[in-house]
Amino acid sequence: MSAADPAILYPQHVTELQIRATEALARGGFDHLLVPSGTLHYQVFDDRDYPYAVNPQFKAWLPLVRNPGSWLVFTPGHKPKLIYLQPFDYWHVVPEAPSGWWVEHFEIAIIRTPAEAAQHLPTAVERCAILGEPQSALGGFVPNNPPAVVNYLEYHRAFKTPYEFAMMREATRIGVRAHRAAEAGFRAGLSEFDIHLAYCAAARQDANDLPYRNIVALNEHGAVLHYTELATQAPGDVRSFLIDAGASFGGYASDITRTYAHDTGGEFQALIDAVDGAQRRMCDQVRPGTDYRRIHLDAHLALAGILHDFGISRLSPEATVETGVSSVFFPHGIGHGIGLQVHDVAGFAQSDRGGTIPKPDGHPYLRTTRVLEPGMVVTIEPGIYFVDLLLDGLKRGEYAGAVDWDRIAAFRPYGGIRIEDDVACTEAAPLNLTRDGFAETA
Repeated sequence: MSAADPAILYPQHVTELQIRATEALARGGFDHLLVPSGTLHYQVFDDRDYPYAVNPQFKAWLPLVRNPGSWLVFTPGHKPKLIYLQPFDYWHVVPEAPSGWWVEHFEIAIIRTPAEAAQHLPTAVERCAILGEPQSALGGFVPNNPPAVVNYLEYHRAFKTPYEFAMMREATRIGVRAHRAAEAGFRAGLSEFDIHLAYCAAARQDANDLPYRNIVALNEHGAVLHYTELATQAPGDVRSFLIDAGASFGGYASDITRTYAHDTGGEFQALIDAVDGAQRRMCDQVRPGTDYRRIHLDAHLALAGILHDFGISRLSPEATVETGVSSVFFPHGIGHGIGLQVHDVAGFAQSDRGGTIPKPDGHPYLRTTRVLEPGMVVTIEPGIYFVDLLLDGLKRGEYAGAVDWDRIAAFRPYGGIRIEDDVACTEAAPLNLTRDGFAETA
């Protein structure tokens, strides 16, 4: 992304947010929108704070992610106001004065203590929709998170502006660069911990900057869906590598998963290739009017076909799905919305007035049920895993004979496979941010 892009794209983004906020306030019967950036939380019986995480409602407006104690104020018909905390502090680095391509779009008031924000907030607190955590309360300004306002804003956050696409593209480029470094570390025989460090170094981001904890899993660890232990010693026999890791830029996230085989000519590599091919076809389903639940259910059928082709399932693909055997090997959802948050909000929203679109029966872990529309960005992340807990349940159940246990034993030491891309729905063909990012650095 060129340095000029944010300055060009940001004005339209801020205008769109003002349009949305105006409607949201009207629906809730409020005059002002107040969004605290959030505060530091301290550990009980200690004086250490937890890592700060900015309020996503705040960073939707501003590319600021390390500024606790600040506020965004919007009143329809008026320029948005940023109340910016720049404390007197010799214990920590003090945020620099606001500068850059975004400042001209805000009235800015600099404060030196969090309490000073009150003098810059509207006087009629009862007329304010305040979006934030309880810890962000300031005097009488207590976050009330009115459902009519939150429902509207979160529902429409699914539709990304051109500025947001630019932020997500850059987050993807950073993530891809780091993924390539991680694969090189795997090929060089590094431990999970050292691969993680190589990833962070390539991304130039540490654990507090990354959008979520890196999943760096060698061999059997790939069967743990959210494996984050990071063994410090490399295994003696390196067979496989699953990495699920993203990057951040301007408050936006990327979410990328790849799986590698040490033996690129072996059967596990062939299984990876089969999942990768099916995943590409699933990504092509990200089109206007497609029910995201349909992609999830179709994924089960496609993966059941792979299980049958590799001699793991003895049933037809249809029977593998109908009996629930496919869920033993693919036990999570096909993906989720992504943007300001890795698991972005309103995935089940029936409309911008609320309501819930149910998940398909028997699929409790699906995180999105909406019909796709242009501007939405979702992840597509099918997988095949060999999870001891789930396999043991299958072996004790009525469908124990539906699979070839010798084939399962052969694949168990490799853990599992997951391939994940971030895909944008457009008026035409899907836009695969992740594949485009890898292509740029091929």
